[in-house]
Amino acid sequence: MVIEYFNAGAAAAIHRRDRGRQLPPGLEYVDSWVDLNYFRCFQLMRTDDPSLFDTWIQAWCDLGHFEIIPVRTSAEAAQHIADQL
Repeated sequence: MVIEYFNAGAAAAIHRRDRGRQLPPGLEYVDSWVDLNYFRCFQLMRTDDPSLFDTWIQAWCDLGHFEIIPVRTSAEAAQHIADQL
């Protein structure tokens, strides 16, 4: 999960630059949600190589800052917990 915090007034510039999200090969965009004040965007992405986030962030770091949070689905979490028992 990526939380992108927009710089003040950057929402329009981010929208103009989007051009396919500028993702490096191997980093897959799944879906996103933007808060109602255009302060931040929550993006679900998928990759087997977390270092690809660094490449992607370089294309956007002038317009905001990013928090990368590894997540799993609820079903994956339930299975992981069950496997630990």
